[in-house]
Amino acid sequence: MPDKMTYEYAVIRVVPRVEREEFMNIGVILFSKRKRYLGMKYKIDEARITAFSKEVDLDQLKDYLQAWEEVCAGHPKGGAIGQQDQAYRFRWLTANRSTIVQSSRPHPGLCDNPEQLLGELFDFYVA
Repeated sequence: MPDKMTYEYAVIRVVPRVEREEFMNIGVILFSKRKRYLGMKYKIDEARITAFSKEVDLDQLKDYLQAWEEVCAGHPKGGAIGQQDQAYRFRWLTANRSTIVQSSRPHPGLCDNPEQLLGELFDFYVA
């Protein structure tokens, strides 16, 4: 177990009507400080999301998730938040919010390959 490092992950959710607190899992974000890894994976299944709620503006959802990707990657298009270190960006992305895109609370664990684990968590929670 000496190669295993701590990580945190959160499930990314679409919340069509915040006041109802109903959501659908659409992705996962994973952070490992020691592995210097911050990544996210999501899927916009338009048919499934529309069946869940006809109120979701799919173009708006895509824009939100694109912004999350830019912040996650530390891309200049991520603005001031995107220029912060990985830990700050992860905390910002997983902070409580009342928008159409939210995340679960972060969950900790140990892993040796965060990129592989991101795919496994995505398959478990979303696919």
